[in-house]
Amino acid sequence: MRFMTTPDNASDAPAEHTGVAAQDWAQASVEPQYRAAVVDLLGALAYGELAAFERLAEDAKLAPTLADKAELAKMASAEFHHFEQLRDRLTGIGAEPTEAMEPFVAALDGFHRQTAPSDWLEGLVKAYVGDSIASDFYREVAARLDADTRKLVLAVLDDTGHASFAVEKVRAAIDADPRVGGRLALWARRLMGEALSQSQRVVADRDALSTMLVGGVADGFDLAEVGRMFSRITEAHTKRMAALGLAA
Repeated sequence: MRFMTTPDNASDAPAEHTGVAAQDWAQASVEPQYRAAVVDLLGALAYGELAAFERLAEDAKLAPTLADKAELAKMASAEFHHFEQLRDRLTGIGAEPTEAMEPFVAALDGFHRQTAPSDWLEGLVKAYVGDSIASDFYREVAARLDADTRKLVLAVLDDTGHASFAVEKVRAAIDADPRVGGRLALWARRLMGEALSQSQRVVADRDALSTMLVGGVADGFDLAEVGRMFSRITEAHTKRMAALGLAA
């Protein structure tokens, strides 16, 4: 989904799945609250992919060259394909995709309104840094899902070449004008705070999802693990900033 890199905390994932994570969808979905949590999760992801498609199409209008415009159009197409996979899965498990996405529209649209980029470079940083924070969060959750849902979630989070594109363009811009780096570093710090707040709001607003995450259904996080999870996400953000040539 969007500008993602393979998380540095991948080695922290359990070597062997247990509990719900060792089951398939048919086994795990017998629990109604787990099923509701997965519908919420897929709905949030689906709307995120649809919004990413729209944003990349808009960002293409700001692209300085035709080659950049074409590259963003290709990325937008990949995001829409991810959306279609999630939509089809929701339909396949008996959920209505629009209804599953609707609870997340206000929060995600609000985040994007509050973090609207003012130019091409800010758009690249937002997609690479801001959206990657959400991706890290969903990867953490995926480790505790049933095997079928986990496979789908990880597939739609897969990088489609966005990361190297963003790093190349941003680093080139900073090399050309080092003053750009300070502005983009401030922008990225703002994105970090907004993205973490938005992730927490999304979970807090959905009872089934929050219950799953904090130990009530499946192999959820305890409160200490929630803290460690956000520490890992923050660490990954710092490394992405370094890749861009920016101070965290």
